[in-house]
Amino acid sequence: MRANLRAGLTTALKNRDRVATTALRSALAAIDNAEAVPVDQPLSTAAGDEHVVGAALGVGAAEADRRELTEADVRAIVESEVRERTSAADEYERLGRIDAADRLRAEADVLRRHLEPAS
Repeated sequence: MRANLRAGLTTALKNRDRVATTALRSALAAIDNAEAVPVDQPLSTAAGDEHVVGAALGVGAAEADRRELTEADVRAIVESEVRERTSAADEYERLGRIDAADRLRAEADVLRRHLEPAS
């Protein structure tokens, strides 16, 4: 699914489709954020270099393994993005901001299309 989202972003950028670009960038950022390690997880060190091992600075000190997300995890994140946009659109509409509501609904539609199984 992630590759599908990235391909969609490339197409949206080429077509200068601002709505799709915004929606897809946001969804991909949410996926990247979900892969980030918790703040309290220790960073990796270069085990083969005694000058760096356990040091706060040096080669590998700022590297951390990313979490591996399953396709179901990625799908759940995109579904959450759709729900958030739909909910916000309803609120904007309630406040009379029809233009913002329409934009968010259009973004939700872009993401929904990426949730549909490939035919």
